Amino acid sequence: MEWLRNSLIVLSVMPVLPFVLVYFVAALSGMDKRRALLLAMDVTTVFLLFSVSALFNNLFHSGFGFYLFLLFVLLAAGFIGGAQNRLKGRLDGKRLLRAVWRLGFVVMSSGYVLFMVVGMVKYILQKM
Repeated sequence: MEWLRNSLIVLSVMPVLPFVLVYFVAALSGMDKRRALLLAMDVTTVFLLFSVSALFNNLFHSGFGFYLFLLFVLLAAGFIGGAQNRLKGRLDGKRLLRAVWRLGFVVMSSGYVLFMVVGMVKYILQKM
């Protein structure tokens, strides 16, 4: 069981790894490239959620990172669901979930890069 825990920690610390692994396994198994990319995005979002919230907590000395991102996901679901209801007159839960999940991937990927760079700069400046 320890190997599973360590594997999840490594994949959360480096969320690019699960993205690349899922993409290549899906592409090599015969899935078209677009669907392989979307599947890789969906799987990587879980690891990005933990990674970005941990980076946020570490950077700002907080314990609120996971809940902050959860709040943003819920707000995004509300806004997208409201827009979908206004435009189409009904709410399609599957499309809403997919849109929020993939928007989360884009936002958290940007957050990962930003927090990683800021964290490295902060660490370097502290060591000087």
